[in-house]
Amino acid sequence: MKRILTGLLAATAMTFATASYAGDPAVMFDLGGKFDKSFNEAAFTGAEMWKKESGKAYMEFELQNSDQREQALRKFAEAGADPVVAVGFQNADTITKLADEFPKVNFVIIDMVVDKPNVRSVVYKENEGSYLVGILAAMASKTGKVGFVGGMDIPLIQKFACGYVGGFKSVKADGEAFVNYTGDTPAAWNDPVKGGELAKSQMERGADVVYAAAGQTGLGVLQAAKDAGKLSIGVDSNQNHLQPGSVLTSMLKRVDLAVYQAFADAQAGKFTPGIQALGVKEDGVGWSLDDNNKALITPEMQAAVDKAKADIIAGTVQVHDYMSDNKCPY
Repeated sequence: MKRILTGLLAATAMTFATASYAGDPAVMFDLGGKFDKSFNEAAFTGAEMWKKESGKAYMEFELQNSDQREQALRKFAEAGADPVVAVGFQNADTITKLADEFPKVNFVIIDMVVDKPNVRSVVYKENEGSYLVGILAAMASKTGKVGFVGGMDIPLIQKFACGYVGGFKSVKADGEAFVNYTGDTPAAWNDPVKGGELAKSQMERGADVVYAAAGQTGLGVLQAAKDAGKLSIGVDSNQNHLQPGSVLTSMLKRVDLAVYQAFADAQAGKFTPGIQALGVKEDGVGWSLDDNNKALITPEMQAAVDKAKADIIAGTVQVHDYMSDNKCPY
């Protein structure tokens, strides 16, 4: 049975048997939960993939509030978990602190860099994957207007938006892209109603394709597009099946592979620290094509996005990274 940390509301409320957990890998999902159908669920998929392949167990915990971060990760480290995976950039300060306190524990953080000798930092070139789906949005749009609904208004999500607009503008230089964010607190990831309202506002202005990069908030965007007879674009996990025939594609961010590989490396005694930056070249980001959206993707669209991917890999197309200068030139 999967081992699960429960009751992390206070130290006295924890149930944790250190001896029986030693050596198991562990993952802490960020706010939104492991079944958010997006970012966290991709991490969960990777953990489950490792579990199925190895036949072994892992520990897990789903945050209910940000105050639980250090408590949960500390308990994993005290238990001798190998590795301890923290999903989400907001864990950076905690991982920095615990990496010093537990130098023999291997840590992994997704979406942020922590420069410690026992930490693997996995970051993604979301701008590249978003550029590809921006091309598809431009080619699918009949109005020449598209939308983007982000979750928390932070550079990481602005990186998605900028890449998307860049891909869109590479096809329709005179087109218009609307960009909105749900909020500036972690609650922005968990507000499907607000996501739907922002998508409706963009569609009222003419957008007929809306890309959501907003965790569970994005589910409201997908629903609003479906209800309006427009197209949406999912994110992180393959979300094509959530609104079949309405989701143009999903920008895949392979958090599943990062978690799977971290578990496998640590258990094989091959864990390495350092930075892993994953883009289209490394198959760290991409786009999804399956039975749910194949009728929406024409041969010309597939050829265009395949060419763009090849050009990015070859270096003939360089997608601007918003986080490099906090600017978007598109």
